[in-house]
Amino acid sequence: MNSIRIAVVGIGNCASSLVQGLEHYREGANDQVGLMHFDMGGYKPSDIKVVAAWDVDRRKVGKDVSEAIFAKPNCTAVFAPNVGPTGTIVKMGKKLDGVADHMADFKDDRTFLVADAAEPSREDVIAELKASGADVLMNYLPVGSQEATEFYADCAIEAGVAFVNNIPVFIASNPVWAKKFEDAGVAIIGDDIKAQLGATIVHRVLTDLFAKRGVKLDRTYQLNTGGNTDFLNMSNHRRLESKKISKTEAVQSVAAERMDDDNVHIGPSDYVPWQNDNKVCFLRMEGQLFGGVPMNIELRLSVEDSPNSAGVAIDMIRCAKIAKDRGIAGVIDPASAYFCKHPRTQMTDDLAQIEVERFIKAA
Repeated sequence: MNSIRIAVVGIGNCASSLVQGLEHYREGANDQVGLMHFDMGGYKPSDIKVVAAWDVDRRKVGKDVSEAIFAKPNCTAVFAPNVGPTGTIVKMGKKLDGVADHMADFKDDRTFLVADAAEPSREDVIAELKASGADVLMNYLPVGSQEATEFYADCAIEAGVAFVNNIPVFIASNPVWAKKFEDAGVAIIGDDIKAQLGATIVHRVLTDLFAKRGVKLDRTYQLNTGGNTDFLNMSNHRRLESKKISKTEAVQSVAAERMDDDNVHIGPSDYVPWQNDNKVCFLRMEGQLFGGVPMNIELRLSVEDSPNSAGVAIDMIRCAKIAKDRGIAGVIDPASAYFCKHPRTQMTDDLAQIEVERFIKAA
């Protein structure tokens, strides 16, 4: 089986966990705990190779990916400290709206330090994607990077590289962009990656449980805190609009009936520096049982945020490559519904899992 060659935009905590995971799950290196699929359509994690990378931080640009993933402001868990050189050097990326102005107000080891290197043109990025032989482009830009995400999505289309949109900028779920990918014969999976077992997937499963057991869900909130650059970036609430829509719709879509907007509150709540990449979710759900008798659930979930998404990312990469191998273009709906918060077509997680398995096994 051929390898899967990936390009990565944004060498932050999520990219760090992904690259560490490729080392950790090398065949025979460790057990398979933590993976939803070890073999997917003949592809294993160790078949994934990073062949191109972009970032704008001066501590990462010019470094091998294996070094850049451990550079500040990254603060995620180090579970594979001996990642060998990839041979891929991080290149200066296109800034556009990828760095929020308020990030300049924080300490160097907490924020982005933009390199003074020349930014690439559209033609530069397309040429690099083609020259590297990339199969899939992973978008790990900060939340709120609308222009930058559209820039790289356009480059992927032109280069014929499948696009995996891990952030809540709506590309796969935007009919205009979805048609662009379909017309170009390029696959896309998105938008906004679900963690393996994170706040949104737990909230969705419990909401679905309420519906299946005949319990009326009256109101709910999901409050999240964390100390990584994602939470720091989102402390500017102007960058949160699409994130709140994505997370809220992920829950509303599996409720027995939609709740009034005033009765559902979901989204990042505060930046707590000492938490680093640890994310804490406070969840409360209030409803009515038999006879209208009230009930409520309160739950606290604590996870290392970036490793929690990396196993999902490995599956998204392989689904994108499988689609490319089969000549499937446009939005890959089963993978988008199972792995993302804001897919073009929402499904319950049970149904989405069935559809993903059908997609993988299809001749």
